[in-house]
Amino acid sequence: MAADVKVWVQDTKEYVNDLKLEMRRVTWPNRKQVEGTTAVVIFSVFAFAAYFAVVDSVLTKGIKSVLDLFTK
Repeated sequence: MAADVKVWVQDTKEYVNDLKLEMRRVTWPNRKQVEGTTAVVIFSVFAFAAYFAVVDSVLTKGIKSVLDLFTK
């Protein structure tokens, strides 16, 4: 049991050290890049929302027309 704990502690230390090493290799974006990509994401979200609203409206009207046709 004690050996298992020692192995677990050693593995955890090794993992943390590897994690620190890997984080030093990360290339972080600068503020301008983050602002640019954030703007693209926000614009994309609104564009897709508008697209799906139009598609939903068209499908709703189409299905309503078909149902009205068969229920008369």
